[in-house]
Amino acid sequence: MCGIVGVCNLNGEPVAEGLLRRMTNAIAHRGPDGEGHYTDGQVGLGHRRLAIIDLTTAAHQPMANETGKVLLTYNGEIYNFQKLRVELEALGHRFHSSTDSEVVVHGWEEWGEECLLRFNGMFAFAIWDRTQRRLFLARDRYGVKPLYWYLRDGLFLFGSEIKALLVHPRVSVNVCRLTLDEYFTFQNVFTDRTLFEGIRLLPAGCSLTLDLMKGGDATVRRYWDFPVPDEGLDVDDEEAGRRIHHLFQEAVTRQLVSDVPIGGYLSGGMDSGSIVAVAVRHLPRLMTFTGGFDLTSASGLELGFDERRNAEMLANLFKTEHYEVVLHAGDMEHVLPKLTWHLEDLRVGQCYPNYYVARLASKFVKVVLSGAGGDELFAGYPWRYYQGLDSASPEAYLERYYSYWQRLVPDDDKRRLFNTDTQRAISGHSSFDVFRSVFEAWLAPLRGNADYLAVSLYFELKTFLHGVLMVEDKLSMAHSLETRVPFLDNDLVDYAMRIPVRHKLGDLESGVTIDENLPGKRRLYEQRTNDGKAILRRAMLPLIPREVTERAKQGFSAPDASWFRGESIDYINRLLRDRKARLYEFIQPAYVERVLDEHCSGRVNRRLLIWSFLSFEWWCRTFLTGEFDGRSAFAADGAVLHTGRV
Repeated sequence: MCGIVGVCNLNGEPVAEGLLRRMTNAIAHRGPDGEGHYTDGQVGLGHRRLAIIDLTTAAHQPMANETGKVLLTYNGEIYNFQKLRVELEALGHRFHSSTDSEVVVHGWEEWGEECLLRFNGMFAFAIWDRTQRRLFLARDRYGVKPLYWYLRDGLFLFGSEIKALLVHPRVSVNVCRLTLDEYFTFQNVFTDRTLFEGIRLLPAGCSLTLDLMKGGDATVRRYWDFPVPDEGLDVDDEEAGRRIHHLFQEAVTRQLVSDVPIGGYLSGGMDSGSIVAVAVRHLPRLMTFTGGFDLTSASGLELGFDERRNAEMLANLFKTEHYEVVLHAGDMEHVLPKLTWHLEDLRVGQCYPNYYVARLASKFVKVVLSGAGGDELFAGYPWRYYQGLDSASPEAYLERYYSYWQRLVPDDDKRRLFNTDTQRAISGHSSFDVFRSVFEAWLAPLRGNADYLAVSLYFELKTFLHGVLMVEDKLSMAHSLETRVPFLDNDLVDYAMRIPVRHKLGDLESGVTIDENLPGKRRLYEQRTNDGKAILRRAMLPLIPREVTERAKQGFSAPDASWFRGESIDYINRLLRDRKARLYEFIQPAYVERVLDEHCSGRVNRRLLIWSFLSFEWWCRTFLTGEFDGRSAFAADGAVLHTGRV
């Protein structure tokens, strides 16, 4: 796992190595084990290395083939690289390292863009083909690893993080108000835009080609998408469970390849518990990590948020070396500026607990296994999918599901939320059209409840899971920690998507729906029915006790509904009731005041929106005015952050 950057001056001006060095210094946390830079006239590549496989200098990047005609800067892990290496050697390719990076170089030589379909792993990389004068960028199928790019006035930049691009003197920070509209609708961003005007995110499963012989236009191509379920697939629960069990064990085992210590997150639930169950068979005395919460000021359902006892039970069962961190209300206030600096592009919900658990794991290991993807692949959030049941038509389904996924501010409230300047900037922009665009690649008809449930799973894989993966990458790499996600193994994903949705959800006709804003929503749902992930529960029974597969699981969330009314309220008021706060250059203070009053009175739970207000305020302070000390750390490495007015 590493950090990559690149520059291409389309006007032919040579790239200065000093610039590349400043860009890689900006993301040194992604790769503290080494750095490398390469220039070829108008093109430059940079790399920061986190050494995981082949710790020798032979794995140094940017990496060239034997002739020096193909150069690579690469971030990620290709878990089937050893098998591909044997195939490439048989075709005459010679290797000088034992790293997966070199497989990417020779894979490109041999198969061109088709090499992407052979890679089973997580990656973001760039290849400079000197012969063809072509720059080629690619991102993995699911978007585990991020890759940003910028193209304006003859300047092309790319990088693992936005802050590397901001080093360039021609890039300044301006807020993209269309993205702001997306974020305050979905608490996520569904397009390839970012909060930074002009900076794009290469979509998951896509590549980008910059052909200098053809003028240097950037061409983005989708090379993979999630397959449509085969409702006619004739497979019973027992057979499907056996197949998933086998593929899951292969996936976890495949992702244990490493020359450094590996650990695992352990929540006490089925997904992380199953991963640990397989891993300990190959890695005795595996280290595991859990986060818990001080619940002395929590109430109601939030009293069940601390899963340390369940995690300790599994740690004892599997004899892992187990470590825990306990979070308190003030921990959010302490970490929010630093957290925002690392996140850059705001996505999904309250994630500061994940930052602390990643920091804990990084003190012991360089690689950690995560259960991300299990819920999205196997229908772990049934109350969401059931919002679209019994829709009269595909259009009715879209309207109902869109209404639900306006997680923060519904369209009817946008005029009260945004100030006049922001409203003018987003005039004509439709967040519903953004929502609808996610479904455009879905090739199957929508004829009934099974189809509506299947396409809802597709939507969450493309949006919610992608947001989770983006946050996971930023928070783990903030601590120079590589996170691997065995559920997102190619073979496992392909099979999980193909099987009919009836194997995942038990009730395709009448479902229970729950308000997404409520804390403990999973527990509320499972008090009424224990639906969801049915086939995964069956598949994991040989690995973990039934009490774990059947347990009503709470997602990893702090008791913020209580803390935002209690111990954190002074901090929230100090930030958000200040009329000089930076977010009020875009948002109306009266709307924020109303939200805070509603939450503090207990009338409405607005924890998700309050978190987003806090996050955006610190985003403005960090990237528009450079208030956070992280800018000093940034400059200490010789980098300069170029901020600009909006």
